[in-house]
Amino acid sequence: MNLSFFDQFTSPCLLGVPLILLSLLFPPLLFPSPNNRWLTNRLSTLQSWLLHLTTKQLMTPLNQKGHKWALILTSLMMLLLTINLLGLLPYTFTPTTQLSMNMALAFPLWLATLLTGLRNQPSISLGHLLPEGTPTPLIPALILIETISLLIRPLALGVRLTANLTAGHLLIQLISTATTALLPIMPSISILTTMILLLLTILEVAVAMIQAYVFVLLLSLYLQENI
Repeated sequence: MNLSFFDQFTSPCLLGVPLILLSLLFPPLLFPSPNNRWLTNRLSTLQSWLLHLTTKQLMTPLNQKGHKWALILTSLMMLLLTINLLGLLPYTFTPTTQLSMNMALAFPLWLATLLTGLRNQPSISLGHLLPEGTPTPLIPALILIETISLLIRPLALGVRLTANLTAGHLLIQLISTATTALLPIMPSISILTTMILLLLTILEVAVAMIQAYVFVLLLSLYLQENI
């Protein structure tokens, strides 16, 4: 039974080929590129409004140099958002429940922000490792602590996204299994668990959207420290 709960996190295969790449290519198809012959409708207007609002929220704390990252950060957020939401549909697979994928997204972008700071303002970037006014005996310990906290940032990004989505999917499967098992025995309790399942699904939709935003927001804050 325990193994069956975690089967949903294994990548589906077709003829021995993992379909995770197909699931990653599908979300961008929901946001087609506009052209001169593209007629606007309510859906495209809503998508444009959401993209504009997201870009504005992410780029407001950054200066003019940081605006070069607008396309990368906005595209990453829309990719994570669509993947997380599509993973809540029945008989689908959520690639963002895989720690390897989240680390593959977090580590290069975090390293890019770090290298940007070391190239443009090395003294200020290295100055973050030692707070101002630190007593002399505490300098080695604080430098070590700040270095560890700096290096652990990409791991925290990947683990946060993976853990939140995995926990939500497991809760949904556990409650749905309990609802099915209680239906022939105690129908009234089964109806109650169905209501709980509905509320949990709504909560998981909110979590999927919030986690995508938090992932990109933290990257923008790391970028803000280095520009």
